[in-house]
Amino acid sequence: MKRAIFVRSKMTIMAELEKRAREKGIYKVTLWGSFANFLLVIFKFLAGIAGHSAAMMADAVHSLSDFVTDVVVILFVRISNKPQDKGHDYGHGKYETLATALIGVALLGVGCGILWNGAGEILAFMRGEQLRAPGVLALIAALVSILLKEILYQYTVRMGRKYNSQAVIANAWHHRSDALSSIGTASGIGGAILLGPHWVVLDPIAAVIVSFFIMKVSVKLLVPCIDELLEKSLPESVEHEIEQTVLAFDGVTEPHHLRTRRIGNNYAIEIHVRMNGDIPLYKAHETATAIERKLKEKYGEDTHVGIHVEPVK
Repeated sequence: MKRAIFVRSKMTIMAELEKRAREKGIYKVTLWGSFANFLLVIFKFLAGIAGHSAAMMADAVHSLSDFVTDVVVILFVRISNKPQDKGHDYGHGKYETLATALIGVALLGVGCGILWNGAGEILAFMRGEQLRAPGVLALIAALVSILLKEILYQYTVRMGRKYNSQAVIANAWHHRSDALSSIGTASGIGGAILLGPHWVVLDPIAAVIVSFFIMKVSVKLLVPCIDELLEKSLPESVEHEIEQTVLAFDGVTEPHHLRTRRIGNNYAIEIHVRMNGDIPLYKAHETATAIERKLKEKYGEDTHVGIHVEPVK
């Protein structure tokens, strides 16, 4: 008994240390990203103004949205790592899901904004209006942004997978979308500079094309968040795996009424099982506890498990 208590205490301490390391790692990668975004926002706005580039100004707004979402991640990850309390029996994991959804909404808004501005400039050009040609400084800013944002994407997505954080991975895609936006911006600015005033329209055309990529990424981020917030079940393969894990215990049969969902980065599992009605209550409780422990070993210490035992009919 003492050994079992010691093992459980050790597992709890290790889980707490892992949680703190995860939170610290997420803060580190997000702070690096926010610092780079802050510098890019200033540089792009200055380059957009000095280089007379509407596309670069739009790109600067995109970087500003990156900076804002970095702040959102920092705030919401801290909240999501708080333990369960009286008002949150299942913990605070969905705050991170909410943060990811906010990032997706921000991306969608930025994509729509770039599309709207680009389409307006294209229509103006078709009506015969003269668009102002961008300067070389704007092109340099776009090239710097592409390089820096791709580096940030690679670093952030690697850390997001390491710490299994939806919000950090979402933020990595925000970095990648900014790099894609800058590629379009660089193409348009470069074409306008090299090909002359008759090709200035390349700038808004490239921006419109990139806006669709941005909106596609935002939808890919939003759909899983909406599924989770609407309590969508775990994939069928995971539910089958849960049932097989339960059936591996002697005397346990007919798993049914399985209910599953995600809570942030954790699973919630509720299941009914049948056992011999003649066994002592202590034995049934011991088996149910062993099943719970096995599921937590498989899916994480913070997995919420509820097991209802019924006698075999």
